[in-house]
Amino acid sequence: MRGINKVIILGRLGKNPELRNTSSGTSVTSISVATNESWLDKQQNKQERTHWHNVVLWDKLAENAYKYLTKGSVIYLEGKLQTRSWEDKEGKKQYATEIVANQMQYVTVAKKDDTKAPVVVPEVVKENEDIPF
Repeated sequence: MRGINKVIILGRLGKNPELRNTSSGTSVTSISVATNESWLDKQQNKQERTHWHNVVLWDKLAENAYKYLTKGSVIYLEGKLQTRSWEDKEGKKQYATEIVANQMQYVTVAKKDDTKAPVVVPEVVKENEDIPF
């Protein structure tokens, strides 16, 4: 049996995207996306919780995210969960679980003056595609 590894989130960027290149020249951008949930507790008081998601984008998707997104932008992402490991300076094994995005759609893009401008994107931007506008 084959499993399914699919993540869909709609959230707000908590900081500006960080772009870097691998030793082979591949672009990779890291973003931190906040999603919120709310519910009523037993006493009917509204409760809220924010979840933070580390997201990695590659190639053209990485370049477009870095170019067009800023802290506060609202974004829709699809991708998969991936866990990676490495050894730290003391030789201890460390782990990080992150979303590797393969599709994104801008909902709003934050301007430099912190106002939000809706962005109409005719279709979802996929890996290795240019922005459709």
